[in-house]
Amino acid sequence: MELFAIILVIVVALVFDYTNGFHDAANAIATSVATRALAPRTALIMAAVMNLVGAFLGTEVASTVGKGIIAAPDGMAGLTVVLAALVGAIAWNLITWWLGLPSSSSHALIGGLVGAALASAGTVQWGGVVDKVVIPMVLSPVVGFVLAGIVMLVILWLFRGARPTRVSRGFRIAQTLSAAAMALGHGLQDAQKTMGVIVLALVVGGYHQGFEIPWWVVVLSAGALSAGTYSGGWRIMRTLGRRIIDLDPPRGFAAEATASAVLYTTAFAFAAPISTTQTITSSILGVGATKRLSAVRWSVGGQIAIAWVLTIPAAALTAALAWQLLHLLLPS
Repeated sequence: MELFAIILVIVVALVFDYTNGFHDAANAIATSVATRALAPRTALIMAAVMNLVGAFLGTEVASTVGKGIIAAPDGMAGLTVVLAALVGAIAWNLITWWLGLPSSSSHALIGGLVGAALASAGTVQWGGVVDKVVIPMVLSPVVGFVLAGIVMLVILWLFRGARPTRVSRGFRIAQTLSAAAMALGHGLQDAQKTMGVIVLALVVGGYHQGFEIPWWVVVLSAGALSAGTYSGGWRIMRTLGRRIIDLDPPRGFAAEATASAVLYTTAFAFAAPISTTQTITSSILGVGATKRLSAVRWSVGGQIAIAWVLTIPAAALTAALAWQLLHLLLPS
């Protein structure tokens, strides 16, 4: 029964990874598609490939998710907690995708883990949640907004005397690189979260020792995220690419370059599972504000901010309800 439960958790984890891919595809390519730097299908192929590559670049974030958020009990009780967490995260991903809101798949998973652990009277490692989730959740959008604004101001100053058409043409080419860097950062961050959950299930099920990530877990997680990315998330892409601000190529480049830099820094330096959605959205708001404050549709930004605030508690509540149901269906 435990082996069946582990296989079920792995399958559901890969389903979550797939939803993460199509939910967050817009993070990497919305700005490039909006500025016509890349055709939509070309952008999706590039994003899928770079997501695949990025997943193989590190496992520090996976270790944080696997052992730094909750202490799941061994056996079926722990597997039920992990399964409920994934159900809560998938449900919130689908709801926000349907509404076209760029919420955080990362925070949905974290919220699911916390909610399922609390419902089962398990242990939540609040120190890890605060240090690795809450503080980065607050700081990364601020850093993205400010840094993207600074990068954009530098670009405006450096090219102040250049012809606008030539500048736009050059930055459309540059956006191919910045979009690829953003997709690589998304693969680096988001595939690892699924790896961490799968390894957590293997550990509590007694099929793995420690939190080193097996190679086959990396391959499965990378493949599912890449496939989900290729399937596209057009609803959210319209929100990021058009509804916040009408982007031009220089601003699209500045937003992508800034967001990817934040993703790499938090993954390699702090092993923190931050939200790629929050990072790119705040960067878009930052570059938009350098044009003029009225150019940014702050009402759309406000709707996105509400989704950000609700993600962890909503996913936690959904996961807690899922645990109550699974606890009745699965033997403990």
